[in-house]
Amino acid sequence: MHPQIERLSNLSFKKERTILGLMSGTSLDGLDIALCTLKGFGKNTEMHLEKFSSHEYNNQYRTNIRKVFSKREVDLQTLSGLHAWVGNYHASCVLEVLKNWGISSKDIDLIASHGQSVFHAPQRWTKDNLLPNSTFQIGDGDHIAVKTGIITLSDFRQKHVAAGGEGAPLVAYGDQLLYSHEREYRVSLNIGGISNYTFLPKKGSKMSAFATDVGPGNTLMNSYMHKYFGLEMDRGASIASKGEVNSALLEALLGHSFFNEKLPKTTGPELFNLSYVERCKAQSGILPISHEDIMCTLCEFSAKAICDSILSLKNDYAVDITVYISGGGLHNPLLYERIKDRLKSAVPVHSFELLGMNPDAKEACLFAVLANETVAGEGGNYQILDNPNICMGKISLPY
Repeated sequence: MHPQIERLSNLSFKKERTILGLMSGTSLDGLDIALCTLKGFGKNTEMHLEKFSSHEYNNQYRTNIRKVFSKREVDLQTLSGLHAWVGNYHASCVLEVLKNWGISSKDIDLIASHGQSVFHAPQRWTKDNLLPNSTFQIGDGDHIAVKTGIITLSDFRQKHVAAGGEGAPLVAYGDQLLYSHEREYRVSLNIGGISNYTFLPKKGSKMSAFATDVGPGNTLMNSYMHKYFGLEMDRGASIASKGEVNSALLEALLGHSFFNEKLPKTTGPELFNLSYVERCKAQSGILPISHEDIMCTLCEFSAKAICDSILSLKNDYAVDITVYISGGGLHNPLLYERIKDRLKSAVPVHSFELLGMNPDAKEACLFAVLANETVAGEGGNYQILDNPNICMGKISLPY
């Protein structure tokens, strides 16, 4: 037997596995690296976050990714090269963090790498009946495995697509395994570039858990800041807090048919981008508007899209729910304030920290859970959330 295959086989029988979860989102802010220990699998999964680091991307990384990010036409040589380049870049981040932590790569059983999303094209959005749902993440797992010497699982979203899904959101599996509650109906809300949530019925309920995108999170605000201010984000909502909501623009932004589509659904920067904002400005017929007012309106747009979906969920299911928030949007004080204000006493809102999880690390941890299921779980149908035995991710061996 090949020694790496034997090593992989032995990992499946270990009582405890040490897995590095890597998450890079559409916000292009950085690579989240979560060191997790996992015991068991399926409903017996136990996960503990040991260490966490967020490696902020440099300007070169962002510039390179923007050459292909959410574009229908790209240079294939650039795309092909970036697939390897991102893998090597992420591997370098891993080695640097392990060195800082004083941990040898030999002590890590697996890497679970989400990769860098560059295009997301559900058939529902493309309207192309000849081509299936598709999604594309770059950052080749073989390059990560060879450079770090650690068995790497990557490209998780393709199994979801192959089995009939849209490739997102994938957090539902980890959310249900780790955060379903005996008495509480929960919404696990993640605000990254795009906002998504997992509805978690209380244990024993006849309702089914599901995950869905609900609309933009940080993507429009970040894109606007980059174009007009040369900054990656509106840190502390300093710009948006100086503006006022333009109701005509807000109404136009909320007028997209996506918001009336049946749940679950997915979306991305391919739809919600600055071109969309410009079309909505023209449609609303507004006079010249300040950058501050646009940023304030974009923040309100994200908040209202999120809250409308959650309130609709509460009304449709006629249950009391509690919202727990993770992701970069939690650091936008105006967005967090607007969500809490819109939901008010009808729906309690908390940071995921209340459940004992670092809200910045959650997504990276959940990809570690997916890798654990692939290596140690029983496999099964991705749709069976009541018994989420799953098998996602391509396996790359170091040699």
